[in-house]
Amino acid sequence: MPLLAATNLQHAYGVNVVLDGVSISIEQGERIGLVGRNGQGKSTLLKSIAGLLTPDEGVIHLAKGRRVGYLHQDPDLDPDETARGAAEGAFDELHRVHRELQSVFEAMAAPGLDGAELDRLMRRQVALEREAETLGGYAIDHRIDATLHGVGLTDREFPIPVRSLSGGQRGRLALARLLLEEPDLLLLDEPTNHLDIEGRTWLERFLLDEFKGALVMVSHDRRLLDSVCTRIVEVEHARLLDYPGGYEAFVQQRYDRRLTQLRAYEKQKTKFKQEEAYIRKYKAGQRAKQAKGRESRLEREKEQDTIERPMEIGAMRLSLAKAPRTGDLVASARGVSKSYTNEDGATRTLFSDLDIVIGRGERWGIIGPNGAGKSTVVGLLLGDIEPDTGHARLGSNVIVGHYRQTHEGLDPALPVFRYLQKQVQKENPGLDWTEQRARDLAGAFLFSGDDQEKPLGSLSGGERSRAVLAGLLASAKNLLVLDEPTNHLDIPSAERLEAALGRPSPEHRGDDAYDGALILISHDRALIDATCDKLIVFDGVGGVQVFLGNYTEWRRREDDRARERGEAATRERVERERQDRARKAAAESQRAPAKRPDDEKKNPLARLSTSHLERRIEEIESRRKAVDAELALPEVWRDHERAGALGDERTALSDELTTLEHEWLRRADTR
Repeated sequence: MPLLAATNLQHAYGVNVVLDGVSISIEQGERIGLVGRNGQGKSTLLKSIAGLLTPDEGVIHLAKGRRVGYLHQDPDLDPDETARGAAEGAFDELHRVHRELQSVFEAMAAPGLDGAELDRLMRRQVALEREAETLGGYAIDHRIDATLHGVGLTDREFPIPVRSLSGGQRGRLALARLLLEEPDLLLLDEPTNHLDIEGRTWLERFLLDEFKGALVMVSHDRRLLDSVCTRIVEVEHARLLDYPGGYEAFVQQRYDRRLTQLRAYEKQKTKFKQEEAYIRKYKAGQRAKQAKGRESRLEREKEQDTIERPMEIGAMRLSLAKAPRTGDLVASARGVSKSYTNEDGATRTLFSDLDIVIGRGERWGIIGPNGAGKSTVVGLLLGDIEPDTGHARLGSNVIVGHYRQTHEGLDPALPVFRYLQKQVQKENPGLDWTEQRARDLAGAFLFSGDDQEKPLGSLSGGERSRAVLAGLLASAKNLLVLDEPTNHLDIPSAERLEAALGRPSPEHRGDDAYDGALILISHDRALIDATCDKLIVFDGVGGVQVFLGNYTEWRRREDDRARERGEAATRERVERERQDRARKAAAESQRAPAKRPDDEKKNPLARLSTSHLERRIEEIESRRKAVDAELALPEVWRDHERAGALGDERTALSDELTTLEHEWLRRADTR
């Protein structure tokens, strides 16, 4: 039986039908990625499944006793709660105990407290602390902290009231709380919107390794969809199209399907033209009756069986104006440093003694946490910001095209195609950029038909971003600086941008490829991998490294380094524990009286070999760690019998371990 089944869902906003009799079944543990153009109905479907929106028609059935968790774009959090308190709210009972404990501490600090009242409060404190421990307090506390850190919130932000958090911080907090609740069905609508690259990587690993429920996710992060999802559902023309596998498999399957559909469409179109020609030729002649019959059949076939032309298929074709050739050096920075003063008066260093050299045609990606200094280093390279130390400069004959996250100075009344025409002509005086070329450019960036006539002022954020990027790419720049260009783009738009920025191949070095230098600030791992082969990596605490390679290569190196550090730390811990045992054994040997043979006869462990004893100690330590991991799971504490059994087992393991360690120390003493 499926976890959730939605059947024949129909929903419209006015005359705009976004779901037209669609059905979807979600099995336990299934991972589904929901994709499609903006405005196609993805969020409507998610809200219907979550019970936040009642579709015009259709039935949704959730298996009995199952819980659904939905990530709201505008999270509903208590504004007076601290960030950490809001996250702890995922564990209601533990959160209640901690709040009461805080009230006890505040009451203890009140002036004029008499002895009897203090005794009562202290007894209550002990009882509450014991209850918190029974509810898994310390293990859950660690899990809450790890999840908040994973989504990018720092210890300094834990005590801040929700009302004082930024929109991005509230979004990350809502995601953390939802992940801690561990619903049976998790619905995520753009969960990476406020996450940097490390946050996206953490979320990907959490969903793969820790979350065991079913997942339906709307995301523009192609890498996340490909890594996590085992099934892709595309919303297209108010219908659902199902594809097995991750995102890369979906892209190939969709292409094959659309190619087949295009061939069928063209074949039917040819047939219709032949039939129409026959009808015109014989409509008034001897074969008029036959022509009339064919006309009726043709009208019926057009009404009932017309094949739709598939959406865009094939590679994008761009005709870009050629920019002048730069010198060998496009931009450089030597020994640059930049710091600023925090609100508390402390100095924060973004980077120091940094060297960067960007050559002609090179592609550089800049990655790191939000606020680490990525835009600042770009400002230094472009000459917009002065460094504290060192110097930066642009090379000769460099023409910069800078895409910023805000688009100011646009004429809201200009239609899209006219804006593109004027933009290219303004940047390239004397260039014959016809209306048709402007419309072709608009079409390459997914403005089709009437969309090309839309005034800029009526466009959505994503549509406006597409128009600005199209104008920038066609404006003969030899250095493009793009600051988070995919922030408001849906996946097809991001893929169009990726295709436009792709390196020209040796056999296609004409006007259809951008061949200038690129500086890209982005959290889009797929875009960085496809367009950049050099990285500037910020760590957020003043460290910056230059890496010659793409994102995947850098991530592989960092993972290898982390694994090596972990293995080294494990070896050091094991060696410390061995040395501690040896020191304890030496100390015991000095304090303990000599053992008589009769004592060993009374010791039931005396018959065990030392190697067997040490092996049993390792087994108990390993099992105790496994029990601790189970006790950290919230579902364990919802099952009191299981929690009690695990607690009893842990106590027994600890008692046995103490006995075995004492025997090990006794033997070490006698060596």
